[in-house]
Amino acid sequence: MTDRDTSGPAPADEGRPGGLPEAGPEGQPERRPGRGPEGGSERRIDIAGDAGGPVVAGDHNVVIDAQHGSTVTLLMEGRRPRPVRRDRVALLPRRQHAPLGRDTDLARLATAVRDGGPVQLWGAPGVGKSTLLRHAARTLTPERDGVLFLDAARREPEDLAQDMFEACYETRGYAPSSPELRRLMTGVRVTVYVDNADFSPEGLRTLMDAAPDATFVVAGRDRSLLGDGTALRLDGIGRAPALDLLARELGRPVGAGAEGSTAGDLWETSSGRPLLLLRAAALTRLEPAGTGVLPRPAEVGDLLPLLLGRLDAEPLRVLRLLTTLDDADLDVGHIEALGGARDTDVLCGRLVDLGLAEQTQRGYRAVADVVPALRERDPEPFSVEVLCEHFATWIARPATTAAQVEQHARALEVVAELAERDGRPELAVRIVRAASPALARSLRFGVWGRLLDLGLPAAQLAGDRRAVAYFTHEQGIRSLLTGRRVMAAVLLTEAAVLWRQLGDVHGANAAAGAHQYVPSHAANAQGTLLQPDGGASHLASSGPSAGPSAPDPSTAHAAGAHGTAAQHTTATTHTTATSHTAATTHTAAVPHAANAGAAKAGAAKAGAAKAGAAKAGAAKAGAAAHSAGAAHAGAAAATGAAGTGAAGASAAGAAGAGASMAGASVVLKVVAVIVAVVVGRVVVSQAVHSFAESRSGSSSSSGSSDTGLAGRWTGSDGATYEFDASGGGYVSRGRDACGQDASTEFTGSGDTYSAERPIYDTTSGSCTGLLGEATTTITLSGDSAKVTTTMTKSYQQGVQCFSCGTLYLTRQQ
Repeated sequence: MTDRDTSGPAPADEGRPGGLPEAGPEGQPERRPGRGPEGGSERRIDIAGDAGGPVVAGDHNVVIDAQHGSTVTLLMEGRRPRPVRRDRVALLPRRQHAPLGRDTDLARLATAVRDGGPVQLWGAPGVGKSTLLRHAARTLTPERDGVLFLDAARREPEDLAQDMFEACYETRGYAPSSPELRRLMTGVRVTVYVDNADFSPEGLRTLMDAAPDATFVVAGRDRSLLGDGTALRLDGIGRAPALDLLARELGRPVGAGAEGSTAGDLWETSSGRPLLLLRAAALTRLEPAGTGVLPRPAEVGDLLPLLLGRLDAEPLRVLRLLTTLDDADLDVGHIEALGGARDTDVLCGRLVDLGLAEQTQRGYRAVADVVPALRERDPEPFSVEVLCEHFATWIARPATTAAQVEQHARALEVVAELAERDGRPELAVRIVRAASPALARSLRFGVWGRLLDLGLPAAQLAGDRRAVAYFTHEQGIRSLLTGRRVMAAVLLTEAAVLWRQLGDVHGANAAAGAHQYVPSHAANAQGTLLQPDGGASHLASSGPSAGPSAPDPSTAHAAGAHGTAAQHTTATTHTTATSHTAATTHTAAVPHAANAGAAKAGAAKAGAAKAGAAKAGAAKAGAAAHSAGAAHAGAAAATGAAGTGAAGASAAGAAGAGASMAGASVVLKVVAVIVAVVVGRVVVSQAVHSFAESRSGSSSSSGSSDTGLAGRWTGSDGATYEFDASGGGYVSRGRDACGQDASTEFTGSGDTYSAERPIYDTTSGSCTGLLGEATTTITLSGDSAKVTTTMTKSYQQGVQCFSCGTLYLTRQQ
């Protein structure tokens, strides 16, 4: 939550709904004058992110396609954009009253900023962090290259880093890679003020690393600045400033005697938090002229219900709109169109004065604690159908820019969530499908990913196969652009299969074309090769290829695969039914996976039969399947994952009108995670062997001379794990559940490294539907390491990580 500003309302900066702002100089929207203590007008620098043609992200040219999925090509040598450094940056917050009672806090903050930062203001909601931060941004001497003020509410560090880049450089349609961004921002000496920076320590570090020479001053609820820097806790204001604040809001001096005593008690009861004092004064002002008295201290906890009870129908309708959108801010034009209010600026300003809404750089939003209070009083939310129709129509207007859509992305996200919750997934699909191209063009990949994460399960619920293919494709493109290479390979592979099933050659070729830019080791880790040939999409492993022809239907049936795109299932070992009510799946990894010879067609057929029996037994009895490991039974896959290549099986994705979407069998060879998930009441197992199996004849050396994560480790599960240094990270190599060689890259810095992996449904005996993603994080501490696996994304409802947890490693001496 952003602490309520004490400066009084000022108009929002954005254009009217429909993307039709009034024309100003050089085509910029006209800025209406802000209302500050000194009057006058001001102009704000807009950070733009729109591009009429292709955009460039890292080393990739991207052409956004709203129908068939975006296409990617590599930049030609010497064609990388060359942004021009601005001489000086001044991106300031709006004017406001100077905060009362903060002279000492401002002096401490100024000292910490002068020492070079970073600095963090933290404290309870409503204590005045935002007011002090904005005042500091306007009054403290900035670094030599200027000052930036950013609002981080519901935004990712990577998106804020792009904001900083675009503020410091003349550029258009370019998002540099992380290393290139650091290179460009090195030497840029700006002071960056970030409000609502409620990040974890890792997220805060990511943001600050993007601008190595900047001085950061951030504000948030909890302390997350660790190590170097200064963390300043902000408490309530003193008694005298509290009385001054009450007098200013009442428009008259606080009387002596009984009123003075009540004011003192209010200060003490509210712990000096300005927001509560503002609400107390607002409630007094709402009384008939001459009869208003300050509320009693016992009423501090009831200020919100009392204020809501005094609102007229028009402001209550606007507030209902804002609370429906939760913590999203909304431009005045949208509020006017949806809320039907006259003179919306004045009405929203009144809500701000009452401490019920807050003004942001982009518009207005409800104060956080008002949301549950109004919902309790009026549980009927604003019409989801009206919201979806309004925003979908607005996004589709030619004049609506990508930057404007990105600025309202949180509102779009909330609307999509409401639609799905209301049993209208098709409305959620409509909103996300409309917004996705604009968010991609805005180059704010964090919020783009959040919307795509909502769109995919909504499309599955709505039965919209084309939207499923589109969202899967765009997630693959986004993963490629953000360096998540393994996920890019998986998602683009699946997207190509889905497009083929729909008969969309354009989409399939776009996915296959993008897949070729996945680095070879990431593609090989998935065991997939895609060819944009306009025909069938061939899926082959990194082992010997059996050729491009599709498998014989009888072979596919014997393998236990469903649909027209199938793989041979190598084998499962043995299944034990249990009486557990809650089914679970456990995969026991073994030191050596089965070799290719153990996974010939005969073994595959036998294993598939066992896999089918295990699946049937689990479905009837809710049993837990225990896979003892590939080597234990001479089978290549303990979890039912599909095996190809070395198993002597070929794989082809056939596109047919009757093909089942879930029948597309995509080979997975993902190392380093053991994850079990539950979808509804069906138990599925997703995983494979641990980070790197100890291999016979391994040439990697181990011993105390290894540093970082490199070398061999003994796990608390008794297994051996091995990592090799690679660039700035580490690579683990071993055999996956399909018996194929695979590698996983752990990236990070310092003592923390992580890798991401897909989670697939394997109940059919092969890897079919993509269910989500899991992340494994390794935190080093000398010769020990903590390994934590969590499910970070779910692409279907009802998916729950069943065996995420923690493992400990000890370095082998």
